[in-house]
Amino acid sequence: MKTAITSTGETPDSKLDQRFGRCAWFIIYDRETGATEAVANPGREALEGAGPAAVQLVASKGVRQIVSGEFGIKIKSLVDSLGIQMIILKESEKTVREVMDLLKNQ
Repeated sequence: MKTAITSTGETPDSKLDQRFGRCAWFIIYDRETGATEAVANPGREALEGAGPAAVQLVASKGVRQIVSGEFGIKIKSLVDSLGIQMIILKESEKTVREVMDLLKNQ
């Protein structure tokens, strides 16, 4: 299963970004293979629609889960319709690698 983790940078050692639609990067983590892929968020500077655009981006990568600190109000129905699980993690000091380790133990 692939999980998108919002990130402040492009490596697993970057901090978890608390913003979903306006995060700097998504780290796509494949829990079956352990592989990661860094994807820049092109919508982070958008005036509006950043959240829905981010959902479409991660969905195009085959993501089934998203981990972030917060999600905008327009996101829940969209991710539900796509069968994507939202995981809210209010721990801004955690690195993406630490989040990946938490997911391994699920």
